[in-house]
Amino acid sequence: MNRSIYQVENLQPFQSYLTQQGLCLTRGECTTLQVNVGLLCNQSCRHCHLDAGPARNEVMTEKTVMDVIDLAARFKFAIIDITGGAPEMNPHIETLVRRLAPLTQTLILRSNLTAIAAKNKESLLELLIGNRVTIVASLPSLNEVQTESQRGINSFDASINTLKKLNRFGYGLPDTDLKLNLVSNPTGAFLPAAQDQVEKRFRRMLAEKWGVSFNKLYTFANVPLGRFLFWLQDSGNLENYILKLASNFNQCTLEGLMCRSLISVSWDGYLFDCDFNQSLQLYMDSEKKHISELYDLPSPGKTIAVSDHCYTCTAGSGFT
Repeated sequence: MNRSIYQVENLQPFQSYLTQQGLCLTRGECTTLQVNVGLLCNQSCRHCHLDAGPARNEVMTEKTVMDVIDLAARFKFAIIDITGGAPEMNPHIETLVRRLAPLTQTLILRSNLTAIAAKNKESLLELLIGNRVTIVASLPSLNEVQTESQRGINSFDASINTLKKLNRFGYGLPDTDLKLNLVSNPTGAFLPAAQDQVEKRFRRMLAEKWGVSFNKLYTFANVPLGRFLFWLQDSGNLENYILKLASNFNQCTLEGLMCRSLISVSWDGYLFDCDFNQSLQLYMDSEKKHISELYDLPSPGKTIAVSDHCYTCTAGSGFT
């Protein structure tokens, strides 16, 4: 897509900018399968690029779950990354975890730290522990007001309590192989601080105030799609935010972008270069193709579908 999707004056379309700079964004070796199991979520986070929430009924069916398992068995991905919505709310999540775990070196479940804490999710947590599934958990801020402005009332305490619970089961502790990684997104229309600085602050404060331990922390800028785009428009921050992303373009990020090494499967089983492209229906290879029709992985050198939201992943330290 070689046009601006934001109608922001002085914004050069992302593809045009790459071309002007003599750059290109193409695939490397495909090592990761990312699976979005649905847009149903127990929260309506302000920064959500997919507009996920409690009222969404787009949920991966059992048939598509089995198609995903078949795909994973055929291609043996090094990493399989389960996301949503809140993936814990998919009724077939335990089947997916149980069947995918033996098929990959690293199985990841992305969590908002509140859905996984529900009483009816104890068996899922046991399954995650038993299969050594890595949990990647979202915690926007260590400030209660900031976190709840983004994620809703009582979300901060619930998140801290869940982290404590995960620690009790061995997640995030230095002497276990149960990995607990955190993701921190800015709570407004600005770029994240340097990742190493944020990680040091989170590690110190979580340990001192709540006795919480984790393995790694990643900082990512919010992608101007879905509900976050609506908020930017309503708050009058859209133009400044988009131009800020574009002005912080860093060509060094291109080498390590996730879209270069993964295929992303939507809740209804269609193929994308990344989870963000699902918001714009930018299909992989510009073709609406179901995973049941995928016979070969995309080869190195293939073009990746891009648009202006890609300025997010290439700003500052990037989204790798």
